[in-house]
Amino acid sequence: MNKFDVCVIGAGPSGYAAAMRALDFKKKVILIERNQVGGAGVHDGALSSKTWWELSRDYFTLRKHGKAFNFKVPEIPFQKVKAEVLKATSERKDLLEFHMTSMNNNGQDLLTFKRGEAKLLSKNNVEILGDNGAEVIEADNIILATGSRPRKLPNLPIDEKIVVTSDGIHNWTEWPKSMVIVGAGVIGCEFATIFSNFGKTQVNLIDKGERILPFEDGDVVDVIENNLEEKHVLVHRNSKLIDMKIVNGEVEYELEYDNGEKKKFQVEKALVSVGRIPNYENLGLQEIGVEIDARGIIDDLTQTSVSNIYAVGDITADIALVNVGELEGRYAIERIYGKPLHKLIYENISTIMFLAPEVAGVGFNEIQAKQKGINYKVTSLRYSNISRATAMRNTQGFIKLLVTNDDKMKILGMRVVGEHASSAIQAVALLISMDKGVEELAELIHPHPSIIEGIQECARMLLGKSMLKPTVLLESMACKTCVGGVYENIIY
Repeated sequence: MNKFDVCVIGAGPSGYAAAMRALDFKKKVILIERNQVGGAGVHDGALSSKTWWELSRDYFTLRKHGKAFNFKVPEIPFQKVKAEVLKATSERKDLLEFHMTSMNNNGQDLLTFKRGEAKLLSKNNVEILGDNGAEVIEADNIILATGSRPRKLPNLPIDEKIVVTSDGIHNWTEWPKSMVIVGAGVIGCEFATIFSNFGKTQVNLIDKGERILPFEDGDVVDVIENNLEEKHVLVHRNSKLIDMKIVNGEVEYELEYDNGEKKKFQVEKALVSVGRIPNYENLGLQEIGVEIDARGIIDDLTQTSVSNIYAVGDITADIALVNVGELEGRYAIERIYGKPLHKLIYENISTIMFLAPEVAGVGFNEIQAKQKGINYKVTSLRYSNISRATAMRNTQGFIKLLVTNDDKMKILGMRVVGEHASSAIQAVALLISMDKGVEELAELIHPHPSIIEGIQECARMLLGKSMLKPTVLLESMACKTCVGGVYENIIY
C-alpha cells in the first residue's frame, strides 16, 4: 500500500491550491480527480461564465458603436462564441496539467496524480476506483475539495438540453430566440446580462421578490435593473414559479404573483439558477464520523470533526468562491504543517459580479451593516466626477465607502459599480484586514487618470477635505451618517 503525507480529493481551485502548498513543505502528495483538472472553477463556473461575459460585453460595445456611427455589426454565431469559451477553459486546464505533470522533473518526485472516484475507508485510508480497477492508499492527512454542482429543483424538467443548469449551456447549438432564467441571484443575473448583451435572445428573469439581487444595496441594484430592462429583459417581480414543462420542444411555464394572479408564458429555453450544492455523497464521510449538515461539511477553520481530515472550498458551509476556496486550501496545509501567518478571515473577501456594469465589493454593504446594528458613515461619488470615466465616455456608476461612525473611521466596506470596478478593490481589502482607517486611503498617491482616484476622493470627503464639495454637487456626491438604521444627518 502506497503511503502519502497528504491526500487531496478534488483538483479544482481549492484542491489544486492545497496540493501545491503541500509541496512547498516538501510533503508527499497524492491528488485525486474524477473528472477534469480545474473543476467547476474552470469548466462550468467562474472561468467559463466570465469568458461568456467578456465576449458578450465586447459584442455589446460593437453594437452600441455600430448604432452611433451607422455601420452594420456582423452577425456572431453561437457556435463561434461557444468555441472561444471552450478554448479559454482548455487553455487553463492545459496549463494546470502541464504545471502538475512537470512538477516532478526537478527531482523531488513528491506529487502523484490519480484519476478516479475516491472514497474514505477510514480516517487514513482512501480507495481510488479508476479505469484500471481499485487501489487503496494511506495518508496521514486528507483534504476534501470535491466542490459543488448546480442545485436542481425536482419539479422542473431539467434535461440539460432545453431546460438547463449552468452546466448545460454548452449543449445548446444556436442562440435561443427566447429564454427564461429561474433565479435572480448573481449567476442568474450574470447570464441575463450575457444573453441580453448579444441581443439575439429575449430574456425573462423570474424574481420572487420586489427586486433582483436582494442581498445588495438598492442603489447598486437600481443601476443593474435599469440596464437589463433597457436591453428588453423582462423581470417577473414578486412571482413564484408554479409549473414548468416542455411542450413540443419548447418551455411553457406558469407564474403566480403576490396578488394571486396566475399567468403562462412560452419560451424556447430555460436556465435554472437557484444556487449550488456540495459534492459530498459517496465519499464515506458519515461512516467515519465527519459531521455534515444541509449546507455542507461542518468545519472549524477548515478542520472537520475528524482531526486529520480537512474540508476546503465549496464542499464546506461557508462562502463558495474560487478565491475563497484557494485561500482555504492553502490555509489547511499551513495549519497542518506550519503556523499560518494570518488568521483565516472572511470579512475582507473581494467579490465581483459580472453584470452591466460590473460590480465589485469588499466588506459590509449597507444592508449588512444595518442587520448587524452597526452605526456607520457612508460616502458616495458618481463616476461623472472621475476623470478616467469621462475619458472613457462612460460615466455610469459610483463608488460607495462605509466606515465606522467614530473618529477612527475604520473601513467597514466598499462597493464599486462601473467600468474597472474590479481593479478598485484590493487596496481597501488590505486596509480592512489591517483594521485601518480612511486616512491611509486619503494620503495615497493614485495614478492619474484612474477610477481609483474616486476612492481617494471618497476618503477625503469623510475627512472634510475633498477637492469637489458635496454641498455643491448634491446630485453626484453624498456624505452622511446612519444611526439606528436611519440616516441622521449630512456630515459635510
